[in-house]
Amino acid sequence: MTADTLARLGTDIDEAFFLIGIAMLLVELAKAAITGALRWRGVADMLASASTQVPFLLVEITVLTAAYALYTLLADAVVAWSLPITAGTIVLAVLVADFFYYWEHRFAHEVRVLWLNHAVHHSSRHMNIVTGVRFGPFEGVWSMIALVPMVLIGFPPELVIFGTLVVLAYQTWIHTELIGKLGPLEWVLNTPAHHRVHHGCDDKYLDRNYGGILIVWDRLFGSFQAEVETPRYGLKRDFDSVNPLRVWFSEFPDFFRDLVRARGAGEVWMRIFGRPDWRPAADPGGRVGARLPPA
Repeated sequence: MTADTLARLGTDIDEAFFLIGIAMLLVELAKAAITGALRWRGVADMLASASTQVPFLLVEITVLTAAYALYTLLADAVVAWSLPITAGTIVLAVLVADFFYYWEHRFAHEVRVLWLNHAVHHSSRHMNIVTGVRFGPFEGVWSMIALVPMVLIGFPPELVIFGTLVVLAYQTWIHTELIGKLGPLEWVLNTPAHHRVHHGCDDKYLDRNYGGILIVWDRLFGSFQAEVETPRYGLKRDFDSVNPLRVWFSEFPDFFRDLVRARGAGEVWMRIFGRPDWRPAADPGGRVGARLPPA
């Protein structure tokens, strides 16, 4: 299989999941209209979610170009061998990309400078297909860095990008309340039930179920939580804005405020690379497991 064929296959998969997402969105809207649950606030939240694609895609074009150039440079200069593009290595690339996605995603919850962007994805109080495209402007930068190990172990750039695309495309359909639990599939796959937990801000649901395609990683690494009751979605702190600019950059004001207030290099370091809820000893407002520090 050639790189061009692989690129076309990736595009076809992405478009297929996009069409699935559109179909599910129409069903969600129809159900809300029939049951009387369709409210202006919910529609405004969807529009705010969709609006995040504007800054995200503007940055992502540059990030993808830079990623391909970086991966190619590393593959040529550092890696002595490269996997061929075959049916077997395509499947392997998706599995390995899913494994690295788990850790990329987990670190995005545990390191504040990464959470600055990922928090955008969690800031909606609603769970619907449009929430699935609610991204921080610079999320792609961390994704590019997190996938460098795939290149270093011999995956050509085309396979790295393909694997990542499939992992992200798969997650389109799991941002919904339309689908209940799926029996035995719940043991292996990341499903809507598992992902509803991930978006929950109830204490027992915080920072759980990081998987992309497979939920196996969460079961192996101790971050799994089954859905017991419907979660309360969104951030732990009180954030429910539908203003696009506030949604895009909701965490930056507090972040810069904390940096200005930091006392010493050690505190600056922790404000940047510590957990999002980290607080110095003199400021007991933080709480382990809190998805965001109090406003």
